[in-house]
Amino acid sequence: MINCTRTQIRILIATIALAMASACAQTDAQKAFATVKSLPGTWEGKGHDGNSFQVIFKVTGGGSAVESEILVPQEDMISMFHMDGPNHLLMTHYCAVGNQPRMEASLSPDGKVVTFTYLDATNLSSSESGHMQKMVLTVIDDNHHTEEWIFVDHGKEHKEVFDLHRKS
Repeated sequence: MINCTRTQIRILIATIALAMASACAQTDAQKAFATVKSLPGTWEGKGHDGNSFQVIFKVTGGGSAVESEILVPQEDMISMFHMDGPNHLLMTHYCAVGNQPRMEASLSPDGKVVTFTYLDATNLSSSESGHMQKMVLTVIDDNHHTEEWIFVDHGKEHKEVFDLHRKS
């Protein structure tokens, strides 16, 4: 029979509680993924040319991934978001120019801005060839967010900002 003092039992309980609390604490990447997972539905916006477009978010893969489909006139694109371990949220963007940049997320201190920064790409003939370099997702509220996409081609940056409102 084990004989423990009250102090030893309290220390044991405190140790277990601390271990459980640290196991439940989310990393910034997990918090960023939770932000992306809060977006399912259809979103509407207007491009710089004034044309309307939609972005549809869908959680898939048993909750392990989020798909974003950008439906703009003449060029639909898909982006897939998923965790790579507890500390890395990745996005692969299947671009209309035919390459697939991968980007890694970082989260702002307030948790409302998720910045995806270029890691590498498939089907990119050279680092100078046109590709998405960055995407900044800013959640304004449950029904409004912006996406700032930065495309780089031979050193020139082209920025497109989508101001999106939830349709459904």
